[in-house]
Amino acid sequence: MRSTVVDTLPPKVKRALSKLGADIALARKKRSLTTFMMAERLGVAKSTYFKIEKGDPTVAMGAYAMAFLFLGLDDALGHIVAPRPHDT
Repeated sequence: MRSTVVDTLPPKVKRALSKLGADIALARKKRSLTTFMMAERLGVAKSTYFKIEKGDPTVAMGAYAMAFLFLGLDDALGHIVAPRPHDT
């Protein structure tokens, strides 16, 4: 049997993705948006949007980026891997 990304993710990464999904869900709720509205705006199926809110690693990075954009968090996306002053 072939292993998938999900099978090989370290627990720390799984927790981080789960938190990201929960944070996206919270941001959506604070803006009084429904899951249907988000799925429609992202151009994805409602089932895919549910995966985003669960932090599913099989969802394309672009779908997560679009969620950030529609929640007004697109600036945060650029800071995820931006070098810190001591990294340069």
